[in-house]
Amino acid sequence: MVVMLESQSENKLDKLLTKSFPFTRNYINRNGHQYHYVNEGQGSPVVMVHGNPSWSFYYRNLISALSENHQCIVPDHIGCGLSDKPGDKDYDYTLANRIDDLAALLAHLNVKENITLVVHDWGGMIGMGYAARYPERIKRLVILNTGAFHLPKAKKLPSALWLGRNTFIGTVLVRGFNAFSSIASIIGVKRKPMAKEIRQAYVAPFNSWQNRISTLRFIQDIPLKPADRNYQLVTDISENLAQFKKLPMLICWGLKDFVFDKHFLDEWQQRFPHAKVHAFDDCGHYILEDASDEVVPLINNFLKTSEASLSS
Repeated sequence: MVVMLESQSENKLDKLLTKSFPFTRNYINRNGHQYHYVNEGQGSPVVMVHGNPSWSFYYRNLISALSENHQCIVPDHIGCGLSDKPGDKDYDYTLANRIDDLAALLAHLNVKENITLVVHDWGGMIGMGYAARYPERIKRLVILNTGAFHLPKAKKLPSALWLGRNTFIGTVLVRGFNAFSSIASIIGVKRKPMAKEIRQAYVAPFNSWQNRISTLRFIQDIPLKPADRNYQLVTDISENLAQFKKLPMLICWGLKDFVFDKHFLDEWQQRFPHAKVHAFDDCGHYILEDASDEVVPLINNFLKTSEASLSS
């Protein structure tokens, strides 16, 4: 019966993705788990790192736009999207492992130079964690409603995240009712609601208690105090950001994000005063949904113009 239900869920997801996610599915075996990634196009590599509770689907429009001139590499973190979703005894859902997974994928693809990093949500911490390990490999940065440092002093952890991070009720809501992924697909956009099939595609991989494990573990992995696991790792990543000041950087930001709000944007701008910034007053967390028609061309143009300046 379990196998039959999983097969039905996979068929449903396949139907949803036929038009909106027409990319070849690639996998590597990562410590016994199937680690899915998109690998489209040729040229200098653009590595797109998603957050929680999304998956590589978030970058579909950007992949389509950039793959004509770039190698677009977009993984699904373990527990997300089309990757395996193991239990806690088989995978430690923590930031350090996320960075290790990304490093293993790029090593597998022999991608070791001229990387453009595009990061969103937890992808900022994961992507910049990789960048801190291999700073010489990074050529440009595209920042989309994310962080790579501790919670800004002026920002309080939203109550919904506190509930999920610290309480059993939060666990039941996230894993039992898919509250985080489902609600995020509604409140994460502000200009207009997602089309029904797009919302369904976002939440479809997280279709059971077991398959929502990473959604919860991401929330529980938020380090707030020095005693928290990964607090020092986040400190290290934050302290390493300064070495990227001279790199071309584009920031596109939805100002109605209830988590990564203007406090986070201010922190990025303080650290990177020369970054090109496009802030959207009427957009939320999923900036590539709210303002895809504007942000995708901005990123495409940024890659072209910065390529010319780097070459001159």
